[in-house]
Amino acid sequence: MCCKPRCTFCYIYCTIFAIVFIIIFSSIIFWIIISPSNVKFYITEASLTQFNLTSNNTLYYNFKVNITVRNPNKNIIVYYRGIKAIAWYKDNDFGWVNLTPFDQGHKNTSFLQAVFNGQSVIKLKAQQLGEYKEETSVGIYNDLAVDLDLRIRAKYGRFKSSRFNPPIVQCRRLSVPLISNGKSAPPFSVTKCKTGSFFVDRDADAGAA
Repeated sequence: MCCKPRCTFCYIYCTIFAIVFIIIFSSIIFWIIISPSNVKFYITEASLTQFNLTSNNTLYYNFKVNITVRNPNKNIIVYYRGIKAIAWYKDNDFGWVNLTPFDQGHKNTSFLQAVFNGQSVIKLKAQQLGEYKEETSVGIYNDLAVDLDLRIRAKYGRFKSSRFNPPIVQCRRLSVPLISNGKSAPPFSVTKCKTGSFFVDRDADAGAA
């Protein structure tokens, strides 16, 4: 691109173009150097001590899950400022609980526990109701799920981001045994959760769309 020395407009244009180019290029290099990996979430244990659906569609439940959170990054600190856990059964959300905020350092593993206890009205379709009755007879409930709605900050080296909402962490297809009358339950299979692009603000994506 050629600009005449005495062309004020051209000079301003070239300056702005150069600044924007430097910012974009620096951001790309910074992101490559940081190369963030998604935080990993696992449901390591899950159990039910009550899961009773009455004839008026009221679900009485006591559902507990243990969650392992692994930050694999060597140069990123994650500050969890809001953690809302939401419990689902066959596409029906039936309980939620707020977990205690915490900070997670480099290459750190943290352990969380969410306990859902109460009652909620849910409406199962005819096929889902039949599945519920079969699962009750077996003592293992399928299609349970836990979502984690997070609000975080991240520190990349010396730079700390503003608060943002990463994609919903989805822990789906949980098969959870009912523990009752002191009977031993089959072991729970550790389940990896889906995180999407963890360090991308989901609200920014929605705005762009």
